[in-house]
Amino acid sequence: MSLLPVEQAQARLLALAAPLSAESAALSDTAGRWLAEPVTARRDQPWTDLSAMDGYAVHWADMPGPWRLAGAVQAGAAQPNQSLAPGTCQRIFTGAPLPPGADTVVLQEDVAAEGAMIRLIGDGPGAQGRHVRPRAGDFAIGQALLAAGTRLGPPQIALAALAGHGALPVHRRPRIAILSTGDELVPPGAPCPPGKLPASNGLMIAAMARNAGARIEADILVLDDLARMTEAFRAAGESGVDIIVTSGGASVGDHDLVRPALEAAGGLIDFWRIAMRPGKPLIVGTLGRAIVIGLPGNPVSALVTGSLFLLPLIRRLAGAPDPLPRVSEACLGAALPAVGGRADYVRAVLAGGIATPVGTQDSAAMHAAAGANALIVRPAGAPPAAIGESVAILDWTTLGLAG
Repeated sequence: MSLLPVEQAQARLLALAAPLSAESAALSDTAGRWLAEPVTARRDQPWTDLSAMDGYAVHWADMPGPWRLAGAVQAGAAQPNQSLAPGTCQRIFTGAPLPPGADTVVLQEDVAAEGAMIRLIGDGPGAQGRHVRPRAGDFAIGQALLAAGTRLGPPQIALAALAGHGALPVHRRPRIAILSTGDELVPPGAPCPPGKLPASNGLMIAAMARNAGARIEADILVLDDLARMTEAFRAAGESGVDIIVTSGGASVGDHDLVRPALEAAGGLIDFWRIAMRPGKPLIVGTLGRAIVIGLPGNPVSALVTGSLFLLPLIRRLAGAPDPLPRVSEACLGAALPAVGGRADYVRAVLAGGIATPVGTQDSAAMHAAAGANALIVRPAGAPPAAIGESVAILDWTTLGLAG
């Protein structure tokens, strides 16, 4: 079986997925999620003309004064009913509504009070309407504010709240089951005698998935036993999750049982083995309504393939219109050899526009990978690259790996 190029594999994986159904979520539960429908304003912002500064509300036609002080209005007050009479002013504070008839605010530092009279001593506002936030100056009722497919961050959530919304239509969070396979695995923190290995991949995958907005429904260890692994697949499929992620057991060894167990559970293999390093033995398939991704067992391989396949899949299901990571460029900080028949994803430290490969690129060297913050993307068959040469990179933020 020939190896599938990464771009083709990503396209085939995403073709298996469609955005999940929409639900109404409270604003407090929308951070990082994608809108399923457009959002329009339910109110004007500001709701009326408001003062942008502390000072005095005046009618521009009365400039340059003096004015007789005729009251005060504070932020949070309803708009005064009484119109501002000619030759009068009202003390006003930032965020307070202008009284009817007022159209300009004179800054408090530009006037002097002489009893009930307010006189201009500074330059004044300079133009009609200065220091006033006009009604609907930010947005008006019925105005389109956010398009479907927008990812909601803090500014977008604040905008929705100001627009009168307490909840928004967002795509459902993808639900994930994680199966870490291997007789050698022990739970993190448990005694680890010779021959055993702390199970780190499940924790790493769960952290990656949560950062992308998914819910982890199960995270279990599965022995290298065909019957047990088959039952674990069946249970995960019957649980109604959207994605089943396995770690380990995806290669061709006698104990690599993910493919036969998935098929024994009634699943279908869509493709297997990718032309990339690290991460060649990636498996993608389906089990009922769930999409199955079999990641390699080596932790760096799981990290790289998870960021290039699992995270884009989560984003697609969650409603992202552009789920794949964006490629940018940097200058190479150390020479790299020619690339063979598989695309090479080199762990690197990106600083000041320079990407320098970390000391070891072994697929099990998690210490070095944890110190990286980018991948240098070297296409299959690429010639040697010299220091200072421009290279394609995927930084941790783009990949979804930033803390």
